Amino acid sequence: MQTINHWIGGKPVEGVSGNHGPVVNPATGVQEKQVALASAGDVDAAVAAARDAFAAWGTSSLAKRTGVLFRYRELVHAHREEIARLITAEHGKVHADALGEVARGLEIVELACGITEKLKGELSTQVSTRVDVAAIRQPLGVVAGITPFNFPAMVPMWMFPLAVACGNTFVLKPSEKVPSAAMRLAELAAEAGLPDGVLNVVHGDKTAVDRLLEHPDVAAVSFVGSTPIARYIHATASAHGKRVQALGGAKNHMLVLPDADLDLAADAAVNAAYGSAGERCMAVSVLVAVGGTADPLIEKIKERTAALRIGPGDDPASEMGPLITAAHRDKVASYVHGAAAQGAEVVLDGTGHTVEGYEGGHWIGVSLLDRVTPGMDAYRDEIFGPVLCVLRAETYEEGLALINASPWGNGTAVFTRDGGAARRFQLEVQAGMVGVNVPIPVPVGYHSFGGWKDSLFGDHHIYGNDGVHFYTRGKVVTTRWPDPSDRGVDLGFPSNH
Repeated sequence: MQTINHWIGGKPVEGVSGNHGPVVNPATGVQEKQVALASAGDVDAAVAAARDAFAAWGTSSLAKRTGVLFRYRELVHAHREEIARLITAEHGKVHADALGEVARGLEIVELACGITEKLKGELSTQVSTRVDVAAIRQPLGVVAGITPFNFPAMVPMWMFPLAVACGNTFVLKPSEKVPSAAMRLAELAAEAGLPDGVLNVVHGDKTAVDRLLEHPDVAAVSFVGSTPIARYIHATASAHGKRVQALGGAKNHMLVLPDADLDLAADAAVNAAYGSAGERCMAVSVLVAVGGTADPLIEKIKERTAALRIGPGDDPASEMGPLITAAHRDKVASYVHGAAAQGAEVVLDGTGHTVEGYEGGHWIGVSLLDRVTPGMDAYRDEIFGPVLCVLRAETYEEGLALINASPWGNGTAVFTRDGGAARRFQLEVQAGMVGVNVPIPVPVGYHSFGGWKDSLFGDHHIYGNDGVHFYTRGKVVTTRWPDPSDRGVDLGFPSNH
């Protein structure tokens, strides 16, 4: 059986723990690989490699850094099909989704290629007689990233390209459920000319995470995952004096006003709720139907889901793949069953879905719950699966109040033809990312991604300008140079008066 090892100091390293975890193909339920799980000593080795590499990389020229990143961009683009296949084999998402993930990750690599513009400082001359003040940004040192299972390539690329472009060195701890994409990204970085130790990958569980959070040589930690873990990451790393950006979970609402194009809204709801089997933090999991929109919208959603093809991600005909584990599938199913018990109307129940020839896979179909109320578990919790809850509101104000009462504030969307209503919504809603007739408003790479409330712990969003600021720290230099004539030496300079 193939063993996936760590990547430390520019080469694969077995590690010393001797512990391994299973890597399962979700479409079959069969373990196909195993991954080395790091001990605290393995993490220490990766941090030491990054610390040693920082001495040269942190003072390297911007031309050298961007040269490596331009080559890296071309290599990842050339190997995008291979990376997508690795994602599908370990996560289960369909190949088109996996390719889209790689493309969105490449946006941040391209942003990092232009780091020279982002790191330009500021200069004020003659703030006092012969005194100039300059503001510059410098790298932090060794920084770490802890990434989730649902985007094995994209989220790591949200972090390390920008971090290393700013002059830092990086230790990545990807999800142990989906380790291969991160390893391939590290191998390609080495092929692009990234010096040994600048990017390191350690696989592991809580042992590895806790060591990164407490390690004295790690200056900052980036995290994407669930809200409880984001809260823990933020509290623990902050207590050890680190800078932290911890992106948590979500319960993204889509508000549909009476004047909306219901066909457009139904298409958006199906794509945003059930795409990637609902395993994404920007999935729409709540549809708030205003006025009389609920019944016709539900009918349109039912029509569209009837033709949805669920199957293995490597089948080109598949539109939705399996969930990551059998345990997660069972947990998602429990919310559908529980919603019925709590009084919701189960319009679509996907919990009994199977795929012929792949009976051991982690399959679940799409579920649609109507007349959900805020007190139900299916509404309160982040399900992270293909379950869409419909809540009914009489007015815009009632719908907005529902959204703003949520403890999460990651993403939200409004569907309307009324520009005034859309403008009001984008100003009044309490969420970090807003879509207007766009169901999944993930910002492009040169803007920053992040939510509000329990969807973000820390002061910085990820990538974009916030990402550059997170991976650097400011320094202000005040300079006074005496004029040569002050020393009584005539070097041909005119006197100042």
